[in-house]
Amino acid sequence: GWTDVPLTEKGKGEAKGSGKILKKEGYAFDVVFTNVLRRATETTKIVLEEMGIKNTPIHESWRLNERHYGALQGMNKAEMASKFGEEQVLKWRRSYDIRPPALTKDDKRYPGNDPKYKELDDKDLPLTESLKDTVARVLPFWKNKIVAELKAGKRVLVSASGNSLRALVKIIDNIPND
Repeated sequence: GWTDVPLTEKGKGEAKGSGKILKKEGYAFDVVFTNVLRRATETTKIVLEEMGIKNTPIHESWRLNERHYGALQGMNKAEMASKFGEEQVLKWRRSYDIRPPALTKDDKRYPGNDPKYKELDDKDLPLTESLKDTVARVLPFWKNKIVAELKAGKRVLVSASGNSLRALVKIIDNIPND
């Protein structure tokens, strides 16, 4: 979710491994897009460092953030299952258009309390999201930013979170909702 936790040691190792593989396979990038969450920005920096890429523009956007899990923010899968049941948690996590319970704006986890999002309009700050909502959030960024770089012939790296990447794959591959 949008809870801004640092990258784990395992995550750092995976990022290094990814950077090494990309370098070995001959990849290079002219522009990089990531989200504003620390685990994504740290991953991006590690990957580029492992590849030996310097001075490549890195653009951060909240539109590439992980899906917002609402009132489930900050809970692990076991805690969610204990509180709501495994079947319900699986529905929230794997369905396309079912949202988890929403936060309220007075919840300390509400994105409007985070300085990273102070420039955003209140209507853009989710209280919860389904994957469908995440696709709707990612789509304008894809159309207006990433596609423009691709059309300009740039080699683009998107280093983001699982569900925002799932949203991009759905958009690019025109995957049906079901």
